[in-house]
Amino acid sequence: MPTHVTAHHKAPAKPVSRRRLRICHECDLLLALPRLKTGEKAVCPRCEHTLVRRHSNPAERSLALAVATLILLALSVAFPFLSFDISGIGNRIELTETASTLIGLHQPLVALCVLLTVIILPAVYLLSLVWLCVGITLGQPLPRSRQMARTLGYITPWMMADVFVIGTLVSLIKIIGMADIELGMSFWTFCAYALLLLLTTQSVDRDWLWLYLDPEPKAPPEGELGVSASQQGLAGCNTCGLVNKLSDNGRPRCLRCDEPLHPYTGVNNQATLALLVASMLLYIPANLYPIMITTSLGDTQPATIIGGVLLFFQHGDWPIAMIILTASVLVPVSKMLALLWLCYIVRQPKTTLSQLSRVRLYRITEFIGRWSMVDVFVVAILVALIRNGSLMSIEPGAGALSFTAVVVLTMLAAIMFDPRSIWQSAAHLPPVSTSNVTSPKENHHV
Repeated sequence: MPTHVTAHHKAPAKPVSRRRLRICHECDLLLALPRLKTGEKAVCPRCEHTLVRRHSNPAERSLALAVATLILLALSVAFPFLSFDISGIGNRIELTETASTLIGLHQPLVALCVLLTVIILPAVYLLSLVWLCVGITLGQPLPRSRQMARTLGYITPWMMADVFVIGTLVSLIKIIGMADIELGMSFWTFCAYALLLLLTTQSVDRDWLWLYLDPEPKAPPEGELGVSASQQGLAGCNTCGLVNKLSDNGRPRCLRCDEPLHPYTGVNNQATLALLVASMLLYIPANLYPIMITTSLGDTQPATIIGGVLLFFQHGDWPIAMIILTASVLVPVSKMLALLWLCYIVRQPKTTLSQLSRVRLYRITEFIGRWSMVDVFVVAILVALIRNGSLMSIEPGAGALSFTAVVVLTMLAAIMFDPRSIWQSAAHLPPVSTSNVTSPKENHHV
């Protein structure tokens, strides 16, 4: 388990290298990174956001994990995923059919969402990471390395292989009582792929990566540690982490990676509110219209989200009912309410809830949003697997597209929300105890 070291927020006795200056993306504080050992991470002393995390042999580690994950992804696509049999009548599907079947049933947007989050975006991420790590291990970055490094942060939130695994398990529990289920080789390789993909993303140290790709740019010489960057005319790049001096010439861009900078200019939640309103409006048809339609022996039964949850409760499948209820009802509703409350509370700095508690609430909403895709993946898997005409078949309902849009819009709303607005009334750090600095061998604050 990595230990954490609190980043410097006060001027140290010795001058700090400008290469070690960073701006916390969640509270806008100008900090200096301590000298980190392998297995340690630096955290912001005000909002406890993880700034950087150091690994041993980062390039070789990420390269090995990325190559192994790509191999498992290829195996997952190449072999049968699931099959079922009812009285000699059944079906067998491959992983890609969870999307292609939806296209044939006039749900191309839902199919595209499934394909992107489960296969395409992870493949792009892994190939980009392999390209970067190969160049680093060879001692010379390969062409287009900067462009590929810029894409890593954008892709990460939208990779949902782990959520797809949960959706597969829910689908199996749903039909295991009525059919004989056989797990293909692709199922097991996909589970391993989802686990390795998670380990791969956690192994990437983007701070170290950009220092290797381009170590030349340095932070501006002016700047007071422990003071918000916006008050000093500074802005930190969300992609490479470089501290930039703001200018009045058009929209500022990072000197190192050329990404647009997003300096804090005050509370501005219009984009978040607009996305939340759109998601709330779409959540109404997502619940009113059926999310899938089941045909059994010529009898057609549409099922809404709530209807499906109640059906599981009636059959005694309480665990699966609670998973669907949590992922499809509690999570999206709680996320929308939490973001609405945060948009309101940032304009009311004097409240009983501390700023640290507010930012923790924001992190929770940002983390849980993607898990609402479980219901979408369940529909994709069942629609592809259960295809036996009037004997037994499942088709996507009109609510599937609306619910997919709700998940995407709430995720975008969380991304567009600026957590720095939570700290707008705090210009300087409170005193930080040295007990916050921990290490397995010794306590140190370098």
